[in-house]
Amino acid sequence: MFIGPGYPCSPTTNLKCIWYCCPHSQLLCHFSGINKFYSNGFFAETAGSLACSGTMQKELASRQPGYLKFDNDSYSWKPDIDYRQQPEKYRVGKGEQGVLICEPYKSEIGRYWRFKSKEIAEQSSATIFGLFEGYLKSGDFAGADMARKYLQMGYTRARRYANYKGGKKYNAQRDYALLERGTGDPEKAESAKIFYRRWKEAESDPVYSAMKKVWKNARG
Repeated sequence: MFIGPGYPCSPTTNLKCIWYCCPHSQLLCHFSGINKFYSNGFFAETAGSLACSGTMQKELASRQPGYLKFDNDSYSWKPDIDYRQQPEKYRVGKGEQGVLICEPYKSEIGRYWRFKSKEIAEQSSATIFGLFEGYLKSGDFAGADMARKYLQMGYTRARRYANYKGGKKYNAQRDYALLERGTGDPEKAESAKIFYRRWKEAESDPVYSAMKKVWKNARG
């Protein structure tokens, strides 16, 4: 945490504050029992102990990655279910939910999921799209939807690696503050484009779209 020089908190007082670099994107100044907020990405401490207001704590919590609040018991997708044998238990959900859980599709599709380079992404996305088409042809909606999720995840994960060095978006040592954007691998941006095209091609398939609408309305 960066600590800056003392500075008067108010024109009407000589009280000095210590400025801290803070992920809250606000400045909090404590003096005479009054909290003052400023929107310049810093906050101040005057009594030797760092204090956050309830508002700032809520703001910080809202910026933390969703996996910190993951509730395994209430999650709709379970690793001990064979979704090919019990497809009625499969849920579409939102985005990529369940993509790293639902078997046997996780094993069938995940083994091909790669985006290290443009060439690898081309081969990976083409293979997964081929699986998508095969699942559709056999009437296996759960399999087709899982393939779509892997294509979507190829895009989102590759974009993260393109935007952030090593794919790390949050700093766990600083209350999960966002790390600097624009530090990632430019080649991953090319991988993301490839997966994006395949993902959208799958989404726009008329057979898949019709099945998805019916399935989501009936089961979620």
